[in-house]
This record gives sequence, C-alpha cells and structure tokens, in this order.
Amino acid sequence: MALNRRDFIKLSAGTTAGVALLAGCSTPASTAPASSSPMDKLQSMTKDIVPISKTEREARIAKAQRLMTENKIEALYLDGGLGMTYFTGISWGTSERMMAAIIPAKGEVRYVSPAFEAARVQELMTIGNDIRVWEEHESPYKQVALAFKDMGIRGGNIAMEEQVRFFLFDGIRKEASNLNYVSGDPVTIPCRRFKSPAEIALMQRANDITIEAYKVSVAMLEEGMTPEDFDAIATEAHKRLGARGGIDVNFGEASAYPHGSIQQQYLKKGDIIIMDGGCGVGGYRSDISRTIVFGAEPTARQREVWNQEKESQAAGFAAAKLGDPCENVDIAARKVLTDAGYGPGYKVPGLPHRTGHGIGMNVHEWGNMVLGNKQPLMPGMCFSIEPNISIYGEFGVRLEDCAHMTEEGVKWFSEPSPSIDKPFHDVA
Repeated sequence: MALNRRDFIKLSAGTTAGVALLAGCSTPASTAPASSSPMDKLQSMTKDIVPISKTEREARIAKAQRLMTENKIEALYLDGGLGMTYFTGISWGTSERMMAAIIPAKGEVRYVSPAFEAARVQELMTIGNDIRVWEEHESPYKQVALAFKDMGIRGGNIAMEEQVRFFLFDGIRKEASNLNYVSGDPVTIPCRRFKSPAEIALMQRANDITIEAYKVSVAMLEEGMTPEDFDAIATEAHKRLGARGGIDVNFGEASAYPHGSIQQQYLKKGDIIIMDGGCGVGGYRSDISRTIVFGAEPTARQREVWNQEKESQAAGFAAAKLGDPCENVDIAARKVLTDAGYGPGYKVPGLPHRTGHGIGMNVHEWGNMVLGNKQPLMPGMCFSIEPNISIYGEFGVRLEDCAHMTEEGVKWFSEPSPSIDKPFHDVA
C-alpha cells in the first residue's frame, strides 16, 4: 500500500476531493471547493479541559515544604518560569528584572517584584499575599535578604530551583552571605516527576490533539513542499484544535539526522518522512513522532528498517515495569537493534541517543530512559519511548509515543503506529 496524498485524505478526512494547502503552497485556496480541505473539519478540543486547581497547587507547596524539612532546607527560591508556575500558578517570563517566589519550609509564599509590576502580580496571585517590591534604582537582592529575615531565617540552606539564572543567584548570595546555597533538585524534582490525575488528563488531551493534527497534516502532504510548508500546516491544525503546537519534519536523507539537517529539502515520491511534533494543553506537553513513505510503495529496505524500529519501541514498552529501573527501557529497546546488527552502543548506523526522556510541563524533564538511570519506575512517571535508527547517507526511522506508569503498569498516551502503511491505529 502506498501512502500517497489521496490515500491519506481517505484515511484522515473521509474525502477524495483535492486539498487546498495553506500559505506557502502553490494552489490558490480560491480554486478549491470550500469543504475540500481536511482542515475545515477541525474544532477545538480544549473547551472542556480542567485546569490545575488552587487546591492542587497548595498540596504541591505542602509536599515541597515536607521535602525541605527532610533535606534541612529553609526556603526554596523560584525564578520566573515553569517552576514558579507549577507551585503558584503564576506564569511569568524572564528578563533582567527579578520577579521571584520564595517558598519557606514553614509559612506562606512570598514574592519579590519590580514595583511597577506589583499590580499585575497581585492580579495573578491566588496563593500568598506578601509582595516585596523594589524600584528601578534599588536592589532586588536586598528585598530577598529582608524576606529571609522576616521568615525568621538567620542561617541554614537556601535552595535554588535549577532554572534560576546565575546573576540572580550571585546577587542573592552576596547580599545574604550568612546563608548557604544549595540545589533545589531534592525538592522540585520529586514534586514534578510524579504527575497527578489532573496532570495526566491534560497530557492525554495534548496527545489526542497532536494525533488529530498529524492526521490532517499528513493528508495535506504535497510533492515539492518544504519542511517549512508542512510545519505551517501542522501549526494551523493545532491552532484549530485549540492548542499551540507544531510538527517538525525531515525528508529523505535528512531523516537520518535525529534533529534534522540545514540542507534545503523538497518532498519527492518515495521519500522517507520523519515527523516530530507536539503541543501544550493547560501547561502540559505532548511529544509524538511518526515515520512514513510518501507517494510510493515502501521499498523492501524501508519496510525492513521501519519494522526493526517498531520492534525496538515495543521492546522498550514491554520493559517498563513498576519498580524496575528506567534504564531497562533503553537496554531492551537497544538490544533489539544491536541484535539486528546496528551499533553497538550509540554508534551509527543505529540508535545514537537515549531511548526516551521524561515529559510534563517541559517536553524534556527528569526520568530519562537511558543506561545508568536506576530510578525505579513508579506511578505518575511520564516518559517517551523513541528508539531512533539513523543511517547516514540513506534515511532514518523514528517512532515516538509517550507513556505513563499507573498502579496497574505502563500505559500509552498515544497508540503506536501499526505499520509503515498505517501510521495511525484508529483508521481503516
């Protein structure tokens, strides 16, 4: 079976009519019937999502405070970014101006903000009510030091979340030199590594959306298009489905490079296509890869390599067992490829990187499926399984789906591709 444009339209959109491409493709939209595009059928899938509640964020802070006590930490300092969002619900970009949250081992969260931003911070706050402000000519570090004193912290350890930028850390330790500064990882990682049912639900919706975006985007592949053309289509598909996302793509020989090539690419019949995409829903991410052959029957070589990749991914999934170390996923997936003659290890042709990574608010989080990671797999852990076969000068194949651990064992967020001819499991 050849995966050409007409076949994909039948599979994904239920129509055999011609497809009007988005900007960047050659066919003017005005020449196509208004209902001919698979894009026309897309509707938002995010209207009924349930965001993370204030109660859950308060529970996260309580857990962080317990971990601080266990690790002899007096307070946790958070820069703007996902760490702050995770605990407080405030989404704040980073700049040269400090806007920070401080979680003490005991007591309420405090914020340090530019004075002219205080009203905005107040508007965003749902947890805590103490904002320390600094004017443009004043030192924010003094406000942090005063906040520590007001919390009753005269000595001991202050934890810095891993995303804190060095100039902020350096300014604080100079202003409050009586305190000792340590990594916040023993607090933040055990909190964020294990996802709650509410987090899992948001990640599931993100994965569902990306799969739907894939179906439509693949149906709109056209000979001669560039990766940029395809990404524009995928971005629009995600947008219509209610999320911000996209799908990166590489054609032919460029597919052998796990993160692409700088060479200009134009899609032609018979090309292997590697696609890697995802989106965010309620602050949580999806990450899915698919590999197909465009416009022609797969060659015996393409089919063989694709099937080896499929077997490797399935072996990684089967090795994800409660209580077993994360590295087992990598070991099992890599063994399939080594037994097939690839590698060994990270050598190419073969799998040049780890088999998977943790995922949550960040696309890449803690909990990598990599040799040496002895962390036991436990309920709430979320990760990708994506063994990649790279054959430089020829092509590459990657199948990526994310999974999560439940009390009953491992479960997929997105069902893997059944075959090279059928990238999506739920179409005929």
